[in-house]
Amino acid sequence: MNKELIIRSSADAVDFALLKDGKLIELHKEEETSNFQVGDIFIAKIRKPVAGLNAAFVNVGYEKDAFLHYHDLGPSFTSYLKFIKLVSAGKLKDFSLKNFQFEKEIDKDGAVADILSANQSILVQVIKEPISTKGPRISCELSFAGRFLVLVPFSERVSVSQKIESKQEKDRLKKLVQSIKQRGFGVIVRTVAEGKNIAELEKDLQNLMNRWTAMSKKLPTAHHPSKVLGELNKASSILRDVFNDTFTSIQIDDEELYQETKDYLAEIAPEKQKIVKFYQSKDTPLFEKYHIERQIKTSFGRTVSMSKGAYLIIEHTEALHVIDVNSGNRSNKANNQEDTALEVNMIAAAEIARQLRLRDMGGIIVVDFIDMKDPDNRQVLFNFLREEMSDDKAKHKILPPSKFGLVQITRQRVRPEVNIETREENPNNLASDIDAPIQIIDKIGFSLEKIINSHKKVTLNVHPFVAAYLKKGFPSLRSKWFFEHKKWVKIIPRDAYTYLEYHFFDEKGKEISEK
Repeated sequence: MNKELIIRSSADAVDFALLKDGKLIELHKEEETSNFQVGDIFIAKIRKPVAGLNAAFVNVGYEKDAFLHYHDLGPSFTSYLKFIKLVSAGKLKDFSLKNFQFEKEIDKDGAVADILSANQSILVQVIKEPISTKGPRISCELSFAGRFLVLVPFSERVSVSQKIESKQEKDRLKKLVQSIKQRGFGVIVRTVAEGKNIAELEKDLQNLMNRWTAMSKKLPTAHHPSKVLGELNKASSILRDVFNDTFTSIQIDDEELYQETKDYLAEIAPEKQKIVKFYQSKDTPLFEKYHIERQIKTSFGRTVSMSKGAYLIIEHTEALHVIDVNSGNRSNKANNQEDTALEVNMIAAAEIARQLRLRDMGGIIVVDFIDMKDPDNRQVLFNFLREEMSDDKAKHKILPPSKFGLVQITRQRVRPEVNIETREENPNNLASDIDAPIQIIDKIGFSLEKIINSHKKVTLNVHPFVAAYLKKGFPSLRSKWFFEHKKWVKIIPRDAYTYLEYHFFDEKGKEISEK
C-alpha cells in the first residue's frame, strides 16, 4: 500500500489530496479566511448562560455565538477558571502547575447557571467548526495534540489508544508516560506511539508543554475575544495525524510550503525527509499530473460510478445521508442472483468507505445495499465494511444489516462536508446541466465491458472530439481496451453526434443494445 500527499497552493487557498495506491481518499482545503479550525484555542467572554439548554453562548469573534454545553466544561473547571484569573492578572508566572492549588471538581450533573455568568472570561477550544447556520461548538477541556501524545491540562489521567491491541504494549506505554509527565497534566497515548521509545515520547511531550507555556504567556495581554493558540498549518496537522511508514511521496508546488513541510518532517520522522519533493513543472498542473481533477469530477455528485457497471446514488437530507446501491444493467457473470448481490455489495462497501472520508460526511448515514437472503453473506459484507472503514480517523459506529438490508452508520461531524459541484452546462442544451463530460469516458468503458465478450467485432461511433481523445497518446485508451479484452475496438468519428452521444455496432452494422 502506497500513500501519497499532494499539496497544491494558490493565492487564496491550499488544497490537500491524500492518495492510496493512486486513488483519491481524502480532500482538504485550507482557506485564508478560515479562522475557526478544530483545535484552535480562544480567550473569550460568556454572552449568556441558558438554563433550559444547560449551556452557554460564548462570544469567540464569529458572527454566530459559539455553543458551550455544561458537560464540555470538564470536571476541573473551577481550577481552570482560577488559573485563567491568576495568569490574566499577572499573579501567576509558573505555568507548570507544579505548585498550583487545585480546587474541588464540579458536580457532573450540575447546572450551568450556578457556575457561569455573563461577561465571564473563559478559555475555550473549538471542537466543531461552524456548519451551516450554527456557530462553532466549543469545550473548556483543552487538549494539545502531538505526534505520539495528546496533552490534557488540569488532569492526572493517563490513557492509551484502544487501537493498540497488545496489553503488554499498553502497559509499557502507560508506565513510560507516567514516568515523564508532570503533575496536573493528563496524557492520551496515540496509536502511532506503538513501539516508540521513551526519548521520542519525551521529546513530543516537551513540544506540547512548550505550546501550553506559549499560550499561557499570551493571556495577560490578550483582548477578548481573540485566538491565543492556532492549530498547526493544515499540511503539518495532516502529517501529524495520518503520516506513517506507508507514505511514499509528498509533492508540493509551493516553495515556502515545501520548506515548512520538510522542516516539520525533520522533527517527526527525519528518515522520511527525502520523500518530500518540490513540483516545478509549468506544463502540467500538479493535480492534473496525478489525475486528481478527473477523480474529483467522477467522485462527487449525486451519482458515483463503480466497476462492473454498478453505481451509488447519494442523497443528502436535513436529518441524514442516504446511499442507494445499484447493480446497473450489467450482464450477470455470477452463478446466481445471491452471488451477484454479494459481489456488487462488496464493491459498493469499499467505495462507500472511501466516499465518507472523501466528502467528510458526518451524522447519520443509511445505506441500502442490494438484498441478500443468506445471513452468512450479510455477515461477510458487514465485516468487510468495518475493515474498509478501520483507517477512518473520524469516530464512527456501524450497525449490522437490518431485516430490510439497511446498514446504519454514525460518523463524527466536526467540520462542514466537502461539497464540490461537478455538474456542468449542457453543451447540447444550454437550458439544462449534466454530469461532468469527462465521465463519458468511464461510461463508454463500462458499456464496452458488458457487451464485448458476446460479439466478435465491436465498432464505436462517437463525436469527433471524443474519438480523438480515445485514440491519443501511447498507450491510448483504445490500446488499453485491447490489452484488457484481447479485442480491437474500431472507432469511427461521427459529425452528426452530440458531444456526449455514443453507440456500439456489431460486425453486421447492427446497433448493440446494452440491456
